[in-house]
Amino acid sequence: MPTISGIFVTGTDTGVGKTVAAAWLLRRLQGFYWKPIQAGLTGETDTMAVQRLSGLPDRHFFPSRHALSLPRSPHLAAARENLTIHLADFQLPPPAPLVVEGAGGILVPLNATTLMVDLMVHLKLPVVVVARTTLGTINHTLMTLEGLRQRGLTVAGVILNGIPDVDNREAIAHHGEVDILAEIPHLETLTGAELDQATKVWPAAAPWPPMRCRVVNNDKSRR
Repeated sequence: MPTISGIFVTGTDTGVGKTVAAAWLLRRLQGFYWKPIQAGLTGETDTMAVQRLSGLPDRHFFPSRHALSLPRSPHLAAARENLTIHLADFQLPPPAPLVVEGAGGILVPLNATTLMVDLMVHLKLPVVVVARTTLGTINHTLMTLEGLRQRGLTVAGVILNGIPDVDNREAIAHHGEVDILAEIPHLETLTGAELDQATKVWPAAAPWPPMRCRVVNNDKSRR
């Protein structure tokens, strides 16, 4: 299994818990965090939340390349500020291990022709998918995995976020041919310590750290 310099955290949708999962990974790795595109600046941003939950100092966090006021899809938020997002805008910060958090799901538009998955290909990092545990998650997660693999991306695993559902977990692992790395339950209050204590880590996550992952059907288009 090759050593990797970072991971890209994506989700099956917006609001599925990417930021919480990114914070958990960062606490586990004691690495660095980067949110390339932040859409919505009112209140606590994703970077602020990850820093609060991780407890790491400022030097572990890199500013977003695009910090946009409107809490909408990146292409709309950028257009509101008369900006166009280009893949050439993004270069990975050098420290490792690096946790990169996307915005929304893999097919969220960045501009008229470019999607979030294109940014993942551009950055060349393995991808961790964050998914809900509730009804509908099997379909959404399998579609996300298929979309990533069709682009030749390495899927490092899935993190489930919500009330545990063993049937959904097993279906995702089986049909998606993917490792479940962890399950993060719903928490009424959220602190870094509570996050560590409540998260169930599966054996597939044992190599994290050090950051190593295996390729899972990287070139296979299912069904």
